[in-house]
Amino acid sequence: MFTSFGRYILLLRLSFRKPEKFSVYWGEVMREMVSIGVGSLGIISIISVFIGAATTIQVAFQLSSPLVPASVAGSIARDSTILEFSPTISALVLAGRVGSSIASQIGTMRVTEQIDALEIMGVNAPGYLIAPKIIGGLTMFPLLVIMSICLGITGGYIACLASGDVSTADYITGLRDGFLPLTIQVAIVKSIAFGFIITSICAYQGFYTSGGALEVGQSATKGVVYSCVMVLFADLVITRLML
Repeated sequence: MFTSFGRYILLLRLSFRKPEKFSVYWGEVMREMVSIGVGSLGIISIISVFIGAATTIQVAFQLSSPLVPASVAGSIARDSTILEFSPTISALVLAGRVGSSIASQIGTMRVTEQIDALEIMGVNAPGYLIAPKIIGGLTMFPLLVIMSICLGITGGYIACLASGDVSTADYITGLRDGFLPLTIQVAIVKSIAFGFIITSICAYQGFYTSGGALEVGQSATKGVVYSCVMVLFADLVITRLML
């Protein structure tokens, strides 16, 4: 474990060395931002709307009491979506989509000796292959989480409109009551941490792949599994520190 962690730290150090030619790295960063951000819009949008709708319906069902104001459903759904569902579930989904892609892409380059060719040409392979992916993840994950929060709250409104368990007026009142800007800050911090964890761990697994096609698949699987575990651990730590 300590050996792997040391290799991971050294790989990150190599990844963020000063680039030889900034324009080339800038193009790679833009390409990774499009791949991670735009490529994930569809799945994040669908998941966010349905999770927001399901959360609102379940909260309304559990709080069906004349002693509890109906607007509480909106407050609980809002805080749950902002603090937990949008950042964490989006990260777990992106670990499967983005993380496996990063690990398999870099792993394929390793087993086909393309990384060796880059190093022979004097190119800093970790910086060229890994740093743009990490920067793209750090940039696009917060934007995806913000969009997920908006769509999750919208999904709750649609659920209220369709089911009638909670009136839309009560739902909107609940969204406004007791809102703390700290919850948005926690969500942003989580998204940044999750973006770094997923991209760096999956890139590490792919970079040190050895063997053939079977090992590339195993590296992608390890990257996704380790990323999900570390995302949940980071979620607990950030929640404990900031709340």
